[in-house]
Amino acid sequence: MEKPSLDILGRHIQSLRLSKGLSLSQLAADAGMAKSNLSRLEQGNGNPTLDTIWRLAARLNVPFGNLVAPVSEPVYDEGVQVRLIDQGKDEVEVDAYWMSCAPNTHRQAEGHSVGTTETITIISGKLEVGALDDRHELTAGQSHTFAADQPHIYRTGQSWATLLVTIKYHKQGEKK
Repeated sequence: MEKPSLDILGRHIQSLRLSKGLSLSQLAADAGMAKSNLSRLEQGNGNPTLDTIWRLAARLNVPFGNLVAPVSEPVYDEGVQVRLIDQGKDEVEVDAYWMSCAPNTHRQAEGHSVGTTETITIISGKLEVGALDDRHELTAGQSHTFAADQPHIYRTGQSWATLLVTIKYHKQGEKK
Protein backbone atom coordinates (compact mmCIF):
# COMPACT_ATOMS: atom_id res chain seq x y z
CA MET A 1 0.00 0.00 0.00
CA GLU A 2 1.31 3.46 -0.88
CA LYS A 3 2.26 5.86 1.94
CA PRO A 4 -0.70 8.26 1.44
CA SER A 5 -3.13 5.33 1.69
CA LEU A 6 -1.33 4.00 4.78
CA ASP A 7 -1.65 7.44 6.38
CA ILE A 8 -5.39 7.52 5.64
CA LEU A 9 -5.89 3.96 6.90
CA GLY A 10 -3.90 4.67 10.07
CA ARG A 11 -5.86 7.82 10.92
CA HIS A 12 -9.13 5.99 10.23
CA ILE A 13 -8.20 3.06 12.51
CA GLN A 14 -7.21 5.48 15.25
CA SER A 15 -10.45 7.44 14.88
CA LEU A 16 -12.56 4.25 15.07
CA ARG A 17 -10.55 3.00 18.06
CA LEU A 18 -11.04 6.26 19.94
CA SER A 19 -14.75 6.43 19.07
CA LYS A 20 -15.14 2.94 20.63
CA GLY A 21 -13.31 4.07 23.77
CA LEU A 22 -10.48 1.56 23.29
CA SER A 23 -6.89 2.14 24.28
CA LEU A 24 -4.06 1.24 21.94
CA SER A 25 -3.18 -1.64 24.29
CA GLN A 26 -6.76 -2.97 24.37
CA LEU A 27 -7.22 -3.02 20.60
CA ALA A 28 -3.77 -4.49 19.98
CA ALA A 29 -4.38 -7.29 22.49
CA ASP A 30 -7.87 -7.98 21.10
CA ALA A 31 -6.48 -8.14 17.56
CA GLY A 32 -3.55 -10.37 18.56
CA MET A 33 -0.86 -7.91 17.58
CA ALA A 34 1.90 -6.01 19.32
CA LYS A 35 0.98 -2.56 20.65
CA SER A 36 4.03 -1.14 18.84
CA ASN A 37 2.77 -2.55 15.50
CA LEU A 38 -0.66 -1.01 15.99
CA SER A 39 0.94 2.30 16.96
CA ARG A 40 3.07 2.25 13.78
CA LEU A 41 0.00 1.38 11.70
CA GLU A 42 -1.98 4.27 13.19
CA GLN A 43 0.96 6.55 12.34
CA GLY A 44 0.80 5.43 8.69
CA ASN A 45 3.80 3.15 8.87
CA GLY A 46 4.16 -0.58 8.44
CA ASN A 47 2.53 -2.84 5.89
CA PRO A 48 -0.60 -4.47 7.32
CA THR A 49 -1.70 -7.82 5.98
CA LEU A 50 -5.28 -8.54 4.95
CA ASP A 51 -5.61 -10.72 8.04
CA THR A 52 -4.48 -7.87 10.29
CA ILE A 53 -7.00 -5.49 8.74
CA TRP A 54 -9.78 -8.12 9.05
CA ARG A 55 -8.92 -8.73 12.72
CA LEU A 56 -8.93 -4.99 13.45
CA ALA A 57 -12.30 -4.59 11.72
CA ALA A 58 -13.74 -7.49 13.73
CA ARG A 59 -12.39 -6.14 17.04
CA LEU A 60 -13.70 -2.66 16.21
CA ASN A 61 -17.03 -4.29 15.35
CA VAL A 62 -17.20 -2.73 11.86
CA PRO A 63 -17.37 -4.38 8.45
CA PHE A 64 -14.01 -4.71 6.67
CA GLY A 65 -15.35 -2.28 4.05
CA ASN A 66 -15.88 0.41 6.70
CA LEU A 67 -12.24 0.11 7.67
CA VAL A 68 -10.82 0.30 4.12
CA ALA A 69 -13.45 2.61 2.55
CA PRO A 70 -11.25 5.74 2.77
CA VAL A 71 -8.40 3.93 0.95
CA SER A 72 -8.66 4.29 -2.83
CA GLU A 73 -6.23 1.54 -3.82
CA PRO A 74 -6.41 -2.24 -3.50
CA VAL A 75 -5.09 -3.90 -0.38
CA TYR A 76 -2.36 -6.43 -1.32
CA ASP A 77 -1.19 -9.49 0.58
CA GLU A 78 0.61 -12.64 -0.55
CA GLY A 79 -0.79 -12.94 -4.07
CA VAL A 80 -4.21 -11.47 -3.24
CA GLN A 81 -5.49 -8.01 -4.16
CA VAL A 82 -8.79 -6.74 -2.73
CA ARG A 83 -10.58 -3.51 -3.62
CA LEU A 84 -13.83 -2.31 -2.09
CA ILE A 85 -16.35 -1.61 -4.87
CA ASP A 86 -19.34 -0.49 -2.86
CA GLN A 87 -21.15 -0.80 0.45
CA GLY A 88 -24.90 -1.14 0.79
CA LYS A 89 -26.47 1.64 2.79
CA ASP A 90 -29.66 -0.28 3.58
CA GLU A 91 -30.68 -2.04 6.79
CA VAL A 92 -28.61 -5.12 5.87
CA GLU A 93 -24.88 -4.40 5.65
CA VAL A 94 -23.51 -5.70 2.35
CA ASP A 95 -20.01 -5.09 0.98
CA ALA A 96 -18.91 -5.82 -2.60
CA TYR A 97 -15.24 -6.35 -3.48
CA TRP A 98 -13.19 -7.01 -6.58
CA MET A 99 -10.56 -9.63 -5.76
CA SER A 100 -7.67 -11.03 -7.77
CA CYS A 101 -5.67 -14.09 -6.77
CA ALA A 102 -2.28 -14.93 -8.28
CA PRO A 103 -1.48 -18.43 -9.53
CA ASN A 104 -0.77 -20.99 -6.80
CA THR A 105 -2.31 -18.84 -4.07
CA HIS A 106 -3.64 -20.53 -0.94
CA ARG A 107 -5.30 -18.13 1.45
CA GLN A 108 -7.06 -19.28 4.59
CA ALA A 109 -9.26 -16.54 6.06
CA GLU A 110 -10.43 -16.39 9.65
CA GLY A 111 -14.15 -16.59 10.29
CA HIS A 112 -15.96 -13.26 10.23
CA SER A 113 -18.67 -12.18 12.67
CA VAL A 114 -21.42 -14.69 13.49
CA GLY A 115 -23.97 -15.08 10.69
CA THR A 116 -21.81 -13.52 7.96
CA THR A 117 -22.14 -15.06 4.49
CA GLU A 118 -20.00 -14.64 1.38
CA THR A 119 -20.99 -15.11 -2.22
CA ILE A 120 -18.13 -15.61 -4.65
CA THR A 121 -18.69 -15.13 -8.38
CA ILE A 122 -15.80 -16.03 -10.67
CA ILE A 123 -15.13 -13.49 -13.42
CA SER A 124 -12.11 -15.29 -14.89
CA GLY A 125 -9.94 -18.26 -14.05
CA LYS A 126 -10.65 -21.06 -11.61
CA LEU A 127 -10.85 -20.99 -7.81
CA GLU A 128 -11.45 -23.46 -5.00
CA VAL A 129 -13.42 -21.66 -2.30
CA GLY A 130 -15.57 -22.22 0.76
CA ALA A 131 -15.54 -23.47 4.31
CA LEU A 132 -12.68 -25.81 5.15
CA ASP A 133 -15.01 -28.83 5.18
CA ASP A 134 -17.15 -27.74 2.19
CA ARG A 135 -15.01 -26.41 -0.67
CA HIS A 136 -16.18 -25.88 -4.23
CA GLU A 137 -14.18 -25.47 -7.42
CA LEU A 138 -15.63 -22.65 -9.51
CA THR A 139 -14.91 -21.43 -13.03
CA ALA A 140 -15.88 -18.25 -14.88
CA GLY A 141 -19.55 -17.42 -14.46
CA GLN A 142 -20.12 -19.72 -11.48
CA SER A 143 -21.05 -18.58 -7.96
CA HIS A 144 -21.04 -20.11 -4.49
CA THR A 145 -22.48 -18.78 -1.21
CA PHE A 146 -21.16 -20.07 2.11
CA ALA A 147 -21.14 -19.32 5.82
CA ALA A 148 -18.14 -17.04 6.30
CA ASP A 149 -18.32 -17.03 10.09
CA GLN A 150 -15.94 -19.99 10.11
CA PRO A 151 -12.46 -20.33 8.59
CA HIS A 152 -12.58 -20.55 4.80
CA ILE A 153 -10.17 -20.78 1.88
CA TYR A 154 -9.44 -19.30 -1.52
CA ARG A 155 -7.11 -21.45 -3.63
CA THR A 156 -5.98 -21.01 -7.22
CA GLY A 157 -4.20 -23.44 -9.51
CA GLN A 158 -1.81 -22.54 -12.30
CA SER A 159 -3.60 -19.36 -13.41
CA TRP A 160 -4.95 -16.08 -12.06
CA ALA A 161 -8.51 -15.88 -10.78
CA THR A 162 -10.59 -12.71 -10.71
CA LEU A 163 -13.74 -12.68 -8.64
CA LEU A 164 -16.52 -10.62 -7.18
CA VAL A 165 -16.92 -11.09 -3.43
CA THR A 166 -20.18 -10.07 -1.80
CA ILE A 167 -20.26 -10.17 1.99
CA LYS A 168 -23.52 -9.95 3.92
CA TYR A 169 -23.13 -9.18 7.61
CA HIS A 170 -25.64 -10.56 10.11
CA LYS A 171 -27.16 -7.96 12.40
CA GLN A 172 -27.85 -8.72 16.05
CA GLY A 173 -31.50 -9.68 16.44
CA GLU A 174 -31.90 -10.55 12.74
CA LYS A 175 -33.12 -14.04 11.94
CA LYS A 176 -30.67 -15.94 9.77
